[in-house]
Amino acid sequence: IHFVSMNNPYLSNCAYSILGCGALSLTYVSSLYVWKTTSRYHRDHPSTVKRRFLSVLLVALVSPLFVLSFSCSRYGNEYNLWELLGLRAGLLMACTVPLMLTMILFLGPLAIQKQSGTWMLYSEPMYWINNLKNIHWLRDHIVAPLSEELTFRACMIPLLVSCFRPHNAVFICPVFFGVAHIHHIYERLKSGFDLKSALLLSGFQVLYTTIFGAYSAYLFLRTGHFVAPFIVHAFCNHMGFPDFSEVIKYNEPKRTLTLGICVVGLISWCLLLTPLTNPSWYSNNIYWKTEPTL
Repeated sequence: IHFVSMNNPYLSNCAYSILGCGALSLTYVSSLYVWKTTSRYHRDHPSTVKRRFLSVLLVALVSPLFVLSFSCSRYGNEYNLWELLGLRAGLLMACTVPLMLTMILFLGPLAIQKQSGTWMLYSEPMYWINNLKNIHWLRDHIVAPLSEELTFRACMIPLLVSCFRPHNAVFICPVFFGVAHIHHIYERLKSGFDLKSALLLSGFQVLYTTIFGAYSAYLFLRTGHFVAPFIVHAFCNHMGFPDFSEVIKYNEPKRTLTLGICVVGLISWCLLLTPLTNPSWYSNNIYWKTEPTL
């Protein structure tokens, strides 16, 4: 039997990459529970929300140190830290095209919103003014996407890609993101959920956050921009997980038409995913080899 020595530089680098990602994930989740108010109040209490804002933003500031410590030297002098974190020029394409791609995926839910009159709210200035004053809206649309994308994508992916191929990193990175949501079991039990319901709901949350994490990691790797997954994350948090129960109540042919739009959106997203994230569109040769233009 041949045992591979851990003195192998490749295995050593991979071990450091995985350990670094695990440490980032543990640091992020642990920061949510360092305050005494966390055990006293529920997660939506203003006092808890404000303290967690401070915690995750501090973690987001510290997270790049992991990239400096674990992976910057592996890229040599070819790229600086800001480039590895996806903080670089070319924001117009990175802000718009991935968002448009994700909106195509959510074509069905957007059609449901249109029929319910929700779109009318978006044209009202007071809708946005009130939301910007709402601490829970700020958490879900700005602070959470900002801190999570910086920690779980911008800082983890440089660690992983320095060892693993980009295709593999797409599936490894979201595991840390999904598992980081297990702590919601505790939150739900504290809120009065029974154990079975807490486990089922949290298990489902881990599943869909892992799937989203893979999509977000793919966007980061293909575009080489932090802002792309950040904006997409904020949009997905705004839309929430699609609820088709309302569609079932529609009369025909409205129900069939709406479900058809959902299918068209999903198929179109699958067909457009690769071409609309072509690295050459984003001048990205950091993580993914540039492909020929269409």
